[in-house]
This record gives sequence, structure tokens and C-alpha cells, in this order.
Amino acid sequence: MKLDILAIMAHPDDAELGCGGTLIAHIAQGYKVGIIDLTAGELGTNGTVETRAREAAEAARIMGLAVRENMGFKDGFFANDEAHQRALITQIRRFQPRIVIANAIQDRHPDHARAAQLTEEACFLAGLKKIATVFDGKPQQAWRPEQVFHMLQSNYVEPDLIVDISDYWEQKMQAILAYQTQFYLPGMNNEPTFIATPEFLDFLKGRAREMGQAIRKLYGEGFTVSRKIGVRNLFDTV
Repeated sequence: MKLDILAIMAHPDDAELGCGGTLIAHIAQGYKVGIIDLTAGELGTNGTVETRAREAAEAARIMGLAVRENMGFKDGFFANDEAHQRALITQIRRFQPRIVIANAIQDRHPDHARAAQLTEEACFLAGLKKIATVFDGKPQQAWRPEQVFHMLQSNYVEPDLIVDISDYWEQKMQAILAYQTQFYLPGMNNEPTFIATPEFLDFLKGRAREMGQAIRKLYGEGFTVSRKIGVRNLFDTV
């Protein structure tokens, strides 16, 4: 299955929080979009691996994803090393995305920055034909995405690009709140954590409004890039 956009994230719910609106917006335009979660989020204070998997599947349904996979890396302890890179290279070559969206390049959670670096390096290495990989018993061809975007998460980073998600804010929030064990929902009795409070949801909306205000829209999602964006026509920026 060839994808237009592949989000590669440390934990289930990372994509929904940081780039869910962008993924939904592109799905609405007819693009084929998928998510790879590197871990099952097994170190999360609330919920279990099983509940998180069900919630991720429901969020995928709400967003309209073409595919969602989980790499089964160890939450909190996966590394940016050859074994993890090769595993991810296999998936990048399997789906052949034109664009990859990764975790924030810096953030409060150490998994996020580590996942961002792992993803960016795997995307580059996936384009080297002398790195041999096999999927489903067949040798894979080299494939390098055209661009890797890093979303914003808890820490503020000046964005290089902001996507207007005004028409998709409600659907994004539905996908986020599919994770009933992870966020604040009346009656769920989740243990308070950084993300499981009403204040976190207020922060999330405030960040989206801030990004939207910067481009004179209601809601936005910001991204950074390692490689400068080039256009053939100045009107592509309007």
C-alpha cells in the first residue's frame, strides 16, 4: 500500500495531538494517509496496552486512516540504533510515503526527540540501495520521502510552516478523546497526569488558536523542517 503521508510517532495519540488536523485535512482532499506508532505506550500511567490499542483503532476510524501499524518498540527505552533503524526502514519502503511527519525535534518527553531523530535518519537511510531489506519474503527497493516534517508538541518551537485546520478541529478533538483512558473525561476517574487534566485540553486549544492566529485562521498546526522548502511558483505560498 503506497501512502501519500505517513506519520511516524513515538506513542499512540501523539499524531492525534500534534498533527491530527493536518492528517484529516489531507484525507478530506483525497490523499492516502497512515500512522506508524513506534510503541504501545505501555508506560503510560492510565490505561493498558489493550485499551490503548482499541483507542488507537477508534481514533484511526474517526480520522479515516488508510492504515495504522505498531512497531512494538519498548516505550521509554527504544534507541536510535541500527536494529530500530532497519525495522523502520522496512516500513518506510513498504509504504513509500512522499511525506513523513515525525515527533517534535525537542520536547518534555525524551521519547519524542529520540523518535524524531530515529525517523529522520531512517528516512534518509531508506534511500540507500545498498541497505538490503526484505518485506513479506521479497527484497525491497530503496525509497526516500521527499520531505520530513516535525510537528510541535508540548514545548514551543517556532514553526517553519503552519497548516490551516479550522474546518477539521472538531474531528481532531473527537479523535483525541477516543483515548478515553488518557485524557480528561468526566466520569472516567483517570489518574491526573500532564495530559489527563482539563487544563491540558485548554492548552491544546490555545496552541491551535495561536497557530491559527499567525496565519489569520481560526485553528492551525505548526511544523518545523530540517530541509528548506522550495516552490516553483510564489503563489504556492499564498
